[in-house]
Amino acid sequence: MMNKKIALFLFLSICVFDAFATAQFELIRRDKQTQVTYNGTDPVVKTAIDMLLDDARRVSEQGFINSRDVKNGGVIVGVAGKDAALDQLLSRFKVDISAIKGEWEAFKLQVVQEKNESYLLVIGSDPRGTAYGVLELSRLIGVSPWVWWADVSPGKRDEVALPLNYYDVQKPSVQYRGIFLNDEDWGLMPWSSMTYEPSDRKGQIGPKTYSRIFELLLRLRANTLWPAMHEVTIPFYFTPGNKEAAAKYGILLGTSHCEPLMRNSAREWDVSGKGDYNYVTNRQELLNYWAERLQELQGAENIFTIGLRGKHDGMMQGVKTLAEHKAVLSQVLPDQRELLKKYTNPDPTKVPQVFIPYKEVLDVYNDGLDVPEDVTMVWCDDNYGYIKHFPDETERARNGGNGLYYHVSYWGRPHDYLWLSTINPALLHQQMSLAYDKGVRKLWIVNVGDIKPAEYQTELFLDMAWDIEAVNKTGVSAHLLSWLEGKFGEQEAKSLLPIMNEYYRLAYIRKPEHMGNTRMEEQDPHYKIVKDLDWNEEEIRQRINDYVKLSDQVEEIARQISPAQQSAYFQLVKYPVQAAAQMNQKLLQAQLARHDKGSWNDSHRAFDSIVSLTARYNGLEDGKWNRIMDYKPRNLAVYQKIPEEKSNRPLVEQQQPKYSFNAEDFDKRETGARVITGLGYSNRMLSLPKGGQVSLEFTHDATDSLVIEVRLLPNHAVDGKKLRFGIAVDDQPMQEVSYKTEGRSEEWKRNVLRNQAIRVVKLPVGAAGKHRLQIKALDEGVVLDQVMIF
Repeated sequence: MMNKKIALFLFLSICVFDAFATAQFELIRRDKQTQVTYNGTDPVVKTAIDMLLDDARRVSEQGFINSRDVKNGGVIVGVAGKDAALDQLLSRFKVDISAIKGEWEAFKLQVVQEKNESYLLVIGSDPRGTAYGVLELSRLIGVSPWVWWADVSPGKRDEVALPLNYYDVQKPSVQYRGIFLNDEDWGLMPWSSMTYEPSDRKGQIGPKTYSRIFELLLRLRANTLWPAMHEVTIPFYFTPGNKEAAAKYGILLGTSHCEPLMRNSAREWDVSGKGDYNYVTNRQELLNYWAERLQELQGAENIFTIGLRGKHDGMMQGVKTLAEHKAVLSQVLPDQRELLKKYTNPDPTKVPQVFIPYKEVLDVYNDGLDVPEDVTMVWCDDNYGYIKHFPDETERARNGGNGLYYHVSYWGRPHDYLWLSTINPALLHQQMSLAYDKGVRKLWIVNVGDIKPAEYQTELFLDMAWDIEAVNKTGVSAHLLSWLEGKFGEQEAKSLLPIMNEYYRLAYIRKPEHMGNTRMEEQDPHYKIVKDLDWNEEEIRQRINDYVKLSDQVEEIARQISPAQQSAYFQLVKYPVQAAAQMNQKLLQAQLARHDKGSWNDSHRAFDSIVSLTARYNGLEDGKWNRIMDYKPRNLAVYQKIPEEKSNRPLVEQQQPKYSFNAEDFDKRETGARVITGLGYSNRMLSLPKGGQVSLEFTHDATDSLVIEVRLLPNHAVDGKKLRFGIAVDDQPMQEVSYKTEGRSEEWKRNVLRNQAIRVVKLPVGAAGKHRLQIKALDEGVVLDQVMIF
């Protein structure tokens, strides 16, 4: 995919080669193969060159050819200071490499020429940086990172030329960048083990599959993977070839918050452990278990998770109180460090390590747990996209730095969202930008579930991790437009952008998986029964119509998409949009039918449509994707055909004389407030700096008091302590309102399901007529969505 920055430099032409070509470096030409020279031995660079050669064959008739001889007109690849052929050219052409020298995974591309000799130099600061530089050439010739994973076919090119003054320097914003494969039970695992890489070993995800995943990561300029780890899946290190595939693609391996020292205990302990997975009663066996893995991994590149939780994503066994938990972890950490010292490096401060205070472990950390200074603190969101903790000044000063573990897919309470990836891109950008500004720059990991259909969120996340300033400069909407252009063309992308923005807005109001008003993992069975949402008939019919409009637009644009891109269009646009539309149709028509205001047939037809769309997805590319998509992960009630039952309570009535204002309606002049486009119920939210105040004028007939409902982004306190706003009407004193949520409270559950925090206040007025409402941020992190006045 070509971004705007590249477009400034890149000349694409289908003209016959003529005298004009002498003023350019021809990366692709119709009458000659381009030679790519690399004399080094680094596996990841060789792998990237092989990928580039394959990409060139997709794009041009002549393609590229690999050689070890430096000849005129070729691409010269190497690590600065380590490859003689490259270093000679750097010296000869006096190429300035100061911008990448000594940097982590940086690269520079530069065209150089003297008389009739011209070269494109791919200069890396280290092997992975060099590999990213090589694959930047794939982007330049029009190959998407999703060429295999979403079947995005590149167009044919007769010529791709770069101006003779062309150069590009890139380096990562975040040191370790990657994904976590999780909840793979319904897509990735069955597809891999039964379709793409069939195996007699039930639940295996093998090296053929992981090689494809590592290839995708390399194309997305990522360097880290946390492998799939559920009980249904054979552990990564139990499958021959997986570890070797990671080395070939230069991918560092880490593990999640509940997998210490590269052990997938959810299944591995049952095979390799002895006794209970309990550090209090079985300490030596756990130490032996970890030591065994560390001995296997000597010489490999890993990021080691330290600490201890339960056998699979639960609280540590053998402790009951916070004090007990802290005491045991205070012993676990030094014991694990001694193992790293013995088997990995005599100086454990040289070993990449992370400590992840997830869920109850955050309480232990906040109680004063001592974590070694060289260990990276990896903070977490609340599983719904809202970061729970930002490092304070002391934590930002840690030698090990800070990281973040973020979700765009999740299994758990109050309700999963494992089917369609609808985490709002603007929310992802707002939260991760804030994290970066707060010093979270060492490691970013995103839980992508089965990879599909989280393609866009994955790329946005990793693009930010690679070059956050570039994404911040263009904005999320422009980033999405560029992403769509690279898949379907400029005109089609312009038509699709408002559709995708509306798709994310509607899902922000309520995710498709949450439309049944159910909750999972709750003890009360009432929560597992599909029931009415707290919406009135007008709201329901408006939402149905909004989705019908989106679905029709997607169908119409499909006629404009080239045959080569129809498969990619179905995967990236048509299936998510139309499946979400049918899910809303199914549940909302059922809600109307329960009150004799809708048709059960409409609900049942929507269910059938979802089944049909999913079958089509799994049949794409002659069955390439068979079993990758499941419309009913965990087989929950919300995914089933809705039974025809009457409701024992009336539909919610529309509230009356109500005044509704969106964030953009407020006067924000000279306040420092910033509009966040693409976020909120109206696709606009207002971020207020601490102390910032906004206002709006309105007319109301109340003569004594007003009831005002303030709706905000349900984020957590940025300083971890307070999250408050002040509110006043006219010249009345400001009333202080707190909306910080605690833990996994009932209010927090309601907030993340509706993506709003709501506070209702009653304020006095002297008389009917014109009034002025004022809202002030008393703490950092106040983001305003809507205001309702009754």
